[in-house]
Amino acid sequence: MTVKGFDPAAHGRAMREAGFWLDRTIDDFLVESIRRAPDKPALVAYRADRVDPVRISYRELGDKVALAAGALRELGVGHGDIVAVQVPNWWEFVVTSLACGRIGAVVNPLMPIFRERELEFMLGFAEAKVFVVPAMFRGFDHAAMAESLKASLPKLQHVVVVDGEGANAFDRMLLQGSHRVEAADSRATSALAPDELAVMMFTSGTTGSPKGVMHSCNTLLACNKALAGRFGLTSDDVLLACSPVGHMTGYAAVMVLGLYLGSTVVLQDIWEARRGVTLMAAEGVTYLAASSPFLSDICNAVAEGAPRPDRIRSFLCGGAPIPPVLIERAAKELDLKVCSLWGMTESLSSTLTEPSRAADKSSKTDGRALDGVDVRIVDFDGKPLPVGETGRLLVRGAQMALGYYKRPDLVTYDAEGWFDTGDLAYMDDEGYIRINGRTKDVLIRGGENVPVVEIEALLYKHPAVAMAAIIGYPDDRLGERACAFLELRPGAALDLTGVQAYMAECKVAKQYWPERVEVLDAVPRTPSGKIQKFLLKERAKAYGSPAR
Repeated sequence: MTVKGFDPAAHGRAMREAGFWLDRTIDDFLVESIRRAPDKPALVAYRADRVDPVRISYRELGDKVALAAGALRELGVGHGDIVAVQVPNWWEFVVTSLACGRIGAVVNPLMPIFRERELEFMLGFAEAKVFVVPAMFRGFDHAAMAESLKASLPKLQHVVVVDGEGANAFDRMLLQGSHRVEAADSRATSALAPDELAVMMFTSGTTGSPKGVMHSCNTLLACNKALAGRFGLTSDDVLLACSPVGHMTGYAAVMVLGLYLGSTVVLQDIWEARRGVTLMAAEGVTYLAASSPFLSDICNAVAEGAPRPDRIRSFLCGGAPIPPVLIERAAKELDLKVCSLWGMTESLSSTLTEPSRAADKSSKTDGRALDGVDVRIVDFDGKPLPVGETGRLLVRGAQMALGYYKRPDLVTYDAEGWFDTGDLAYMDDEGYIRINGRTKDVLIRGGENVPVVEIEALLYKHPAVAMAAIIGYPDDRLGERACAFLELRPGAALDLTGVQAYMAECKVAKQYWPERVEVLDAVPRTPSGKIQKFLLKERAKAYGSPAR
């Protein structure tokens, strides 16, 4: 990592001495669970296109991981190589991720929404050797897309297709070989060390090209240890992964957390509220992590007759402020404690409201620092601010990323290990923070960052557009939606249908498309020509109903 006087080695020693870094790997916890409870369900995988789930015990999971690890090694994947995985919440994602760790490879989870434009950059930048995709998902041919990308990606040697029928089918390539890598063998050869790069996950590129955020087993497990402690989770809990495992919420705060605990992880690939609530009740789910739209959907589904999930007790909710009425409704109708969280790919789960304070803190704050995490509010000169005053939010501690992949030029931490989050916040007298602004240009739709700069850059390339600005407007369910403010060239015309057709032509993920277009005679700007986005943000407030 690039730093200004920061000593990573000293940081690591401090984290170990304090007990926040466990110096163990995710594979270590898998092996421990196999020894302790081999026949316990590790994964229960539900798919929208199938009636019955696939149930995999810890023993069976270990067997699949050993086979997949051996197959990846036979494909030429070695220590430090990148394996990109664009698989939804299917058991094959979990097996691939664990197999990578066993042979010292780095897993690069990718959201299923990404298309050619995003993937060509990400796979090329990561120099991925293997790309694992579904044959089809939500009506889209991922296998065809992956094959079409190979021509422009010389480092990409293998495409592996889940549900494939050819020679590159997942089962045939990764699970039917004769070469196995057992955990004991891997420790003596090429397994990941606890402080080595284990997962690289791209940010959404809000200030330019996406950055690859690097995490080790030590940083991931520090997060898991803190979450388990704050929630009181044990191996008896059942965790639901309904948020994509290609995103840090689903990956770290559910999938890896479940493996750390030795719990059962229930996977749901496409969020459909009634089915989600039904399987939560059937499987005895006790914990899930998602953004507030999921919570609203759960409450509505139960109100409309879906079976009540009686065992669920904790909901980790992040991505945007939670409407107070929703917290009250969940408590009243489901006896569910909704715990507000703030985090980011670089810092994982950083602040969290504990269940005992959910009723009075989750609607007003984004939680307090987790164990192993420090937060600080400072002014723009770096001086700490008193309680209640808004300033820059800084964070440091055991969960922080190792830095940005292949970007040593990016200064990550200051000499004391503080990371500038780019968010504005204030702190109350009990140490709980509240995010109330952004120093970076970010739009969050349904808990997902929209890459504003990239979408604006595409709009500028449209022959009808003279100036463009993407601004969020309030939405009850998703938190924000995107409005494109456009100034057109003389004689040109462009509406929402035209903009969305252009986004499709550019192969941009649909979740990033503007959902409203406002054509202005002149986009407001300063005398120097910079767009005055604060004026547009005021105007956009009228386009949606604010969250209550």
